[in-house]
Amino acid sequence: MTLVLLPGFMTDPDLWADMLPRLAPLGPVLHGDLTRDAGIDAMANRVAGEAPERFALIGFSMGGYVAREIARLAPERVRALVLIATSARADTPAQARRKAAAVANVRSQGFSGLSRAAIVGSVHPDRAGDAALITRIREMGDRLGGEVFLRQAGQPRESDVDRLGAIACPTLVVAAAQDSLRSLDEARELQAGIPGATLTVIAGSGHMLPMEAPDALAEAIVPFLRAQLSGASTIGS
Repeated sequence: MTLVLLPGFMTDPDLWADMLPRLAPLGPVLHGDLTRDAGIDAMANRVAGEAPERFALIGFSMGGYVAREIARLAPERVRALVLIATSARADTPAQARRKAAAVANVRSQGFSGLSRAAIVGSVHPDRAGDAALITRIREMGDRLGGEVFLRQAGQPRESDVDRLGAIACPTLVVAAAQDSLRSLDEARELQAGIPGATLTVIAGSGHMLPMEAPDALAEAIVPFLRAQLSGASTIGS
């Protein structure tokens, strides 16, 4: 069964590199393209249009918003859903102001990469001095560049709390216990809103779970996906 991986804000396929050896035995892996569109709906339609007939979805952070929209858009095609370090909430007024200021700055000054403060704020405090990790995160943003930054930062992040109940596929929510960007309450909100969803919390990691704790994340999601995919194939889907 094909796995479709959806990255977060200003991240690219390197986000998943450390997990691929654990994911590959489940089936072919495709990386959804979230770089060319300026809204969640458009991103979801593009990914759904490029995906095979049936697939499992793994969405990280912003990619979790897109993954949920796909699960509602094409419920008969999504066999399982994994939501990592994400939320169903809209931007707060403070977040919206910060994004608008960042967009205005890039439009006037040009894009010079993600700031070190922003990158450090996305990882566990113990990893703040991990030069290799910080560099990898920075390089993803550099590869994507200013146009992608403007598209992704310029879009409003709207709540879908009231539409979580429309997600019908088996769903696993994974949160990082020390995530300074997405709270455990947001993860619990997803679990409570999606029928039958389960929640796993991983200790010792900040927001960047696929890069900070790839083994622990794989331990959480691979058995879930294997159970869903093998169960589905048993009944002929």
